[in-house]
Amino acid sequence: MDYLKAFLVGGLFCVIGQILIDRTKLTPARILTGYVVSGVILGAVGVYKPLAEWAGAGATVPLTGFGYLLSKGVKQAVEEKGLLGAFTGGNTAAAGGIAAAIFFGVLVAFLFKAKPKK
Repeated sequence: MDYLKAFLVGGLFCVIGQILIDRTKLTPARILTGYVVSGVILGAVGVYKPLAEWAGAGATVPLTGFGYLLSKGVKQAVEEKGLLGAFTGGNTAAAGGIAAAIFFGVLVAFLFKAKPKK
């Protein structure tokens, strides 16, 4: 059942993104940025946490989940460090994922040769 929940929520995020690409003049970069910002806002007001607990990876893996992770990290850091936490909390919370993305990006760049566009 957990797989079904994750598939439905993650698929819904993809459907919304595809509709935005097809029906609006928004660029994919703006849509992706909007997803991150909406994850931050929904996480800050407490709406995203129940969705993440219910849907699991379907809500935490997409870009909205990254935004939620940032808001959660900032909230925790502000409670521990005060105002300084507002500037460091997001980076601290997302450091593992960012480091993994950089590492695997570099690894793939070394393993595969880029081909010019024709």
